[in-house]
Formats: sequence, C-alpha cells, structure tokens
Amino acid sequence: MKWLQPVLRWAAAVAMAWPLLAPAQDFLPDPGRVRTAIEAYAEVRAADAGLTQAREAARALVAGPHETQLNLAPLRRRATDPGIPGGHARYNEWTVELSRPLRLPGKAALDQESGAHAIAAAEFRQGDAQHEAARSLLAAWMGWLRAEAVAGAAQARYDSLMHEHASLQRRLALGDAAQREVDQLAAALASARADRQQTQADAQAQRLFLDNNFPQVPVPAQPPALPAPVPLEGAPEDWITRIVAHNHQLGALEETAAQHDALARRAQAERMPDPTVGLRTFSERGGLERGLGMVLSVPLSGTRRDAEARSQLAAAEVARHQAGAMRRDALREARLVVTRAQLALSLWQAARDARDAHTASLKRQRRAYDLGEIGLAERLQAERLEADAALVELRARADAHEALLRVRVDGHTMWDWEEETAQAGDHGASE
Repeated sequence: MKWLQPVLRWAAAVAMAWPLLAPAQDFLPDPGRVRTAIEAYAEVRAADAGLTQAREAARALVAGPHETQLNLAPLRRRATDPGIPGGHARYNEWTVELSRPLRLPGKAALDQESGAHAIAAAEFRQGDAQHEAARSLLAAWMGWLRAEAVAGAAQARYDSLMHEHASLQRRLALGDAAQREVDQLAAALASARADRQQTQADAQAQRLFLDNNFPQVPVPAQPPALPAPVPLEGAPEDWITRIVAHNHQLGALEETAAQHDALARRAQAERMPDPTVGLRTFSERGGLERGLGMVLSVPLSGTRRDAEARSQLAAAEVARHQAGAMRRDALREARLVVTRAQLALSLWQAARDARDAHTASLKRQRRAYDLGEIGLAERLQAERLEADAALVELRARADAHEALLRVRVDGHTMWDWEEETAQAGDHGASE
C-alpha cells in the first residue's frame, strides 16, 4: 500500500490548490445571457440608434448637399397690337429651367472623410454604452452575491444558536444548566435573528434590482459560492496600458476631433462657392419665339463663409484639447482601477488571516468552556467576534472579486464581443 501514499498526498495538494485553479467565471452568469442583457439595455439601444443615424448622415454627405431643380413657369400674355382686329392679342407662353449646383473638386472627399469620422465616433459611443452596461451588470451581480453570502452566514449563525438554545433548555429542565446561561443565549439568539432578517432583506433587494435592470439574466434560487480570488496575470502596467488603449470615450473624442478638422477644411473649401449650371428653354408669343440656352449662377462669398470656417477650426481645437484631457483622465482611472484591485486582494488576504485567527481562538474558547474554565458569556463573545470576522472576510472576498473582474471588463478581456464581431465581419468579407 506504499504506492497509495504519494497519490493521497497529490490529491490533498490538488484539493488545497483547487480554489486557485477554479475558473473565475464559475460564479458569473452565462456569457450568452450577459450579451443578450447588454444588447437589450436601454442606453445600448440608444447608442445603436445613434450609430444608424451617423451612418445615414454619412450617406447623405457622400451624396452631397445639392439636388437637381426643375423650374416651370407657364404664362398667359395679353398684348395690344393695332394691326390685329380688336387691337388685342393673347399668347400662351412658358419657361422651363433644369439646373443643379456642382460640388467643386475636393469637397466630396472632405464630406466623405467627415462622415467616416462621425461613424467611427458613433461606434466608439456604442462600445462605451456596452461597456457601461457590462460594468453595471457586474456591480449588480456581485452586489447580489455579496448580500447572499452575508445572508447565508447570518442564517448559519442563527441556526447554530437555535440548536444550542434548544439543547441548553433541555439541560435546564434536567438541572444541568443555569437560567442565567439560558438568558444569555436567548439574547444572542435575538441579536442573530435581527441580523438574519436584515441580511435577507438586503439580499432580496439586490435580487429585485437585478431582475428589474437585467431581466434577461436569470437569478438562480441558490447563489453560487465565491472561490478564493486569484491575482491578475501579467504586470499591472500592462493592464493599465490595455485599459487606456480600449477607452471608448477617448476614441470617440479623438474621432470627433478628426471630424471637426475635416469639417474645418470643408468650410475653408466652401469659401469658393459651388456654381449652379442649368439648361433653360422657353416659348413666347404662342410659339412664334423659341429659345434654348445655358444658365450659370455663382454665389458671391462673404463674411458668413469666413466665419463658419473659423468656427469649425475652433471646434476642432476644442475637441483636440478635450481628447487630451480625456487621455489624462483615462490614464488616472486605469491606474486607480488596477491599484484598487491589488488593494482589494490584499485586504481580503488580511481578512482571511484574521478570520482564521478568530476561528482558532474560538476552538480554544469552546474547549475551555467545555472544561469549565470560562463562562458562557466569554464563549458567546468569542463566537460573535468569529462571526464578525467571517462576515468581514466574505465581504472582502466579494469586493476583491468585483475589483479584479472590473479590471478585466475595463481591459475588454471579459464580456466584450467587439473583437469577435470584427473577426466574423472579416470572415464574411473574405468569403
């Protein structure tokens, strides 16, 4: 049987390391449900409509601002002519003119460029809406798990005190316990009952919040257990760089700045107005006189066009400075998110050590109580401290998970389908 000992040691090592090996997504909702919920989120649907609007506006820019115009002027003339009996003559006359302004060379390319930047900015805003929805779902889900974990601990403590209270009452009836001990335990039980009701109400409120805001994500009747948090792989600076690189608000501002720059160049080009070319034909004196000719009209540029060009240049400058400010804020936010995740993990480790210390102390206190070395009040105090330490550890564990997952969401390594959609689009284009 010597061969069995290494196997048992290996199995014990795997069992101890299993919380670190367990996938972090086990306690999260199904990714397919998450995607459906994010796509149905009101803010995301509004951003989808904004993208459609930007695409149609870009199509209009490519088509150009000018349209063919048809002018028709039917006339009836009454003329005085002494050579005609009665001295008067009536003639049916008409004029037809077909004209269209011509967009000068270079303006169409600028219109197409500004439209493309507007579409890109709308796509970034759509991605930002999806990102914010993912953040909200993560916060709501982890808030529910945190509340359920705390409620479960409160329920377990209440059940334990209930069982002990019943046992102590039986001992009192047999004369093996004092009424003072029963009263002390009854007070602890009443406190535990209040904690249980409060935590259950908190958990129910979190469940209702999830159901209301993300009805596409079913909330299970029994919450999944939270494993031990796992540190982020890779260096913190790599995560910071990735988060900034995937910042949608920054991308939208940069595209908006580029759009205003194209619009400024378009306004400068508009200082040379587009000419209108047309064809005109007419019939006068009842068809006795007919004509066909070309029509050319050119607006005379003035102060308004110069002011519009300078206004667009200023708007482009504003957008560039806003993009610079956003880059600064995005870097600060990324550093804060990554640092918060590291600190949350450290706080959980400290809370875990404190819980283990209180658990060990409680075992000694119980042994001392069984031996008659301490009273019930001291043992109940130790149990209360151990329960408080366990609650702190549960909350710190949930906080650490949420902070670590927030880094993944912000870094677009979780709950992000942009790359998948882009690859599918590229595959379809290649076919």
